[in-house]
Amino acid sequence: MGKRFEIDIFAYVLMDNHYHLLFRTNRANLCRSMQWFGATYTKRFNLRHNRSGHLFQGRYKNMLVQNDAYLLQLSYYIHRNPLKAGMVRRVADYKWSSYRAYAYGKSHQNWLNTNVILLQFANVDDKHQAYRESMQKYSKEEQGTWEDLRHGIFVGTEKFVKKIKKRYLPDIPHRELPHQKQVTKSVNLEKVLSKAAGILKCDMALYRNSARISKSSKLDRDLLIYIAWQLGVATNQQIGEKFGLTYSSVSQRARVIKENLKKDKTLARKYQHLKSLMKI
Repeated sequence: MGKRFEIDIFAYVLMDNHYHLLFRTNRANLCRSMQWFGATYTKRFNLRHNRSGHLFQGRYKNMLVQNDAYLLQLSYYIHRNPLKAGMVRRVADYKWSSYRAYAYGKSHQNWLNTNVILLQFANVDDKHQAYRESMQKYSKEEQGTWEDLRHGIFVGTEKFVKKIKKRYLPDIPHRELPHQKQVTKSVNLEKVLSKAAGILKCDMALYRNSARISKSSKLDRDLLIYIAWQLGVATNQQIGEKFGLTYSSVSQRARVIKENLKKDKTLARKYQHLKSLMKI
């Protein structure tokens, strides 16, 4: 894939029903290369294991990363996936990822490019040890990485997003490309939260001014937090200010709701109903 499509692959992890790839395209061929990879890998895997049908869930999703500094943080996130999923007790125990190449200098596939990320540790004697230690610190601050996730598809600063929008996005988004619509439209977070609170019949002022709230009120608050977080138009700190919470609390509540939506069908229906009424 790397040589054929001129792609630099920096990090990866292969999970049970999906995978994460961190790479750079040197040509405008992301869709073509991902389609080839999905079809070719699935075909080869099925032949090898005498099976048929889809191998991975859904269509691939992608994010645009601003610069090399963000690559380092995203490599940590990718490598920690098996640990967060409860598949291993230590990240190093999982062999289907690029972690060992970074953390211990283990031999790896020739298509894996570790140089760009390890250059972040240019002034240390042991880059692999520095990577391990830095990743351990990251585990305590992981949600901070997503402070710079904007519109669900950009990882970078607001200035970076504005530059991309100005250079590449049309004034009128394509109706069949929802990401274009999401990025180009102007979102007033205050109005969105006010409308959502009205539908849920809850009081935003209560969340800001009360130290204790009921369990049902807390669930409605967390739904509002998750909606604000998903819009990608405000940082966790800015969202927290509207609810009287710290940015780390916003990260935690958003993560909990995201996980519960996968398991709680009643909550998922409530969330989808809320989104349909708000048309978001």
